[in-house]
Amino acid sequence: MIGKTLGNRYEITQRLGVGGMAEVFRAHDSLLQRSVTVKILRSEFSADEEFVTRFHREARAVASLSHPNIVNVYDVGQEGDVHYLVMEYVDGEDLKSVIKREGGLAPARVVAIACQICDALEHAHYHKIIHRDVKPHNILITKTGQAKLADFGIARESTAATLVQTKSLVGSVHYISPEQARGDTADAQSDIYALGVVLYEMLTGTVPFNGGNPVSVALKHIQDAIPSLQERNPAVTPEFEQIVHRAMAKIPADRFVSAREMGLALNTVKTSGDERESLSPDTMVYEPVRFSGKKPGTGVLVGVIVAVIGLAIGGFFGLQSYMRVPEVEVPGVEGMLLAEAQRELESVGLRYSVSEEYSAEEPGRVTEQDMAAGSRVKQQRVIFLTVSRGPEMIRVPDVTGRTLAEARSQLRASGFEVGEAKEIIDELSPPGTVVRTDPAPNAVHAKGDEVRLYVSKAPEPDLILVPDLIGMEESAARSKIAEVGLLTAPDVSRKRSNDYPQGRVIAQDPRGGAEVEENSAVKLTISQGPGPEARTAVVYETMPNDGRTHTLQIVIQDAQGEREAYAGEHKSGERVSHPVRYYGQATITLYVDGDFVKEQTF
Repeated sequence: MIGKTLGNRYEITQRLGVGGMAEVFRAHDSLLQRSVTVKILRSEFSADEEFVTRFHREARAVASLSHPNIVNVYDVGQEGDVHYLVMEYVDGEDLKSVIKREGGLAPARVVAIACQICDALEHAHYHKIIHRDVKPHNILITKTGQAKLADFGIARESTAATLVQTKSLVGSVHYISPEQARGDTADAQSDIYALGVVLYEMLTGTVPFNGGNPVSVALKHIQDAIPSLQERNPAVTPEFEQIVHRAMAKIPADRFVSAREMGLALNTVKTSGDERESLSPDTMVYEPVRFSGKKPGTGVLVGVIVAVIGLAIGGFFGLQSYMRVPEVEVPGVEGMLLAEAQRELESVGLRYSVSEEYSAEEPGRVTEQDMAAGSRVKQQRVIFLTVSRGPEMIRVPDVTGRTLAEARSQLRASGFEVGEAKEIIDELSPPGTVVRTDPAPNAVHAKGDEVRLYVSKAPEPDLILVPDLIGMEESAARSKIAEVGLLTAPDVSRKRSNDYPQGRVIAQDPRGGAEVEENSAVKLTISQGPGPEARTAVVYETMPNDGRTHTLQIVIQDAQGEREAYAGEHKSGERVSHPVRYYGQATITLYVDGDFVKEQTF
């Protein structure tokens, strides 16, 4: 993009950074001859028509704001597939960088910055604009100390009913309000909560809630009490801490009614005495020397000579004092938060220099000091501290559609560990390819952390229950097999059997009740006879003596299957005896007038 001109006016000169939705560049406005900041919507969002429409609508809404503590939006436009936003160029740095470099800020400075942001939010809220992402990264500090609220990129008009509301966590999780963490709609009270978190971080050098993952941090915003400010920074007065607690109340109704009310409360905070009282005890204040315009007299010359002699003597003793700097013991500050470590070093007269590097430790915690704890050094010695920036956050590459081996290789090359792959059924993806990842593609994840892969596998075939065919005639067994979606194996076996008559099924493979895939073959074994010998049993039954005629039914279940052996009418009280012919083991059941009477086994 460097060198490209947008709108025949804005020449891109320098890349400033990249955010979640846009890349940020410095550009030269050839019409007004000034530097501007240009935010260009990233290509993956440019293809989303709904997102682009929302981007332009919200940009126009924010452009309506005009306030000295808000980064002004000058223009919004499109050139081909490029959607861009032109804003005021601020020569300074963001508040997050200031906090990282200096740790906790002086309360007076915190009040000055926070009051300006309250003014900015009051102006935005008055125009029905909710920021939704107030955090130190979006607060710019100019070289003259002016604070400006920036990046209304996920802001919304509070009256715009067309905006899509989702259950996702909008905004940065360390500054998110409890209602946003629960998936509710953000409003002006949500911005006040986020500013309360920023106040806490400015005063202590660290955010109030930290955790291993975004979900745990969000839950702390909903459930946990606010850690004590005075424990982390004794310079914070009780009334100042009360203001922070009110801004960060879990229930929106308990917060300040407006950003203006919060600003007024901040203006009442007493952060220090007058200028003299705030100076170091070793600092001497000199009144300016005023000359009358007349030539100095003898008294004046004597005074000057005395002053020179005094300075010489003072310089001599000062040099002696400098050469005799006392030694102190270096305290161990590894593992402390930076603000704590600074206080510990300053308490023994040591200075410090801070460098940051990525680590598994929480951001702001000292991971290393160049002089070991217990070492003896002269006062005012600089102790070099290494402070954690937290884990390095990088984007998860999109490996969907790739084979498992390719996905693992690409993720490891990007700096991630790969967890055990889980197979899932996905009819739209070829078997063996990655369907999705956890975290999702393009999500920001800690370098070295694990990414889990979900790989497509072929869908499980529908299983069919094999019917029990034993004792059935061969033709009936074949029909039953076809009826349930199976096949009869062509190699039908035939064996001699004394238990089943000729033509009946005496064995099957798979057995009845087994589960098999559709179109599986069932092998049958058919009896060649002679089958069981015929036998005769006599069945006795007495009809009910109630003056009515009754029907007697005899049903037999034997080697030849189930059949009706007899059915006839009989008089009231008649004793009936009837011979029944059966083969092999048989079960004979009697019914009178259709009702079960008894069952016998032969």
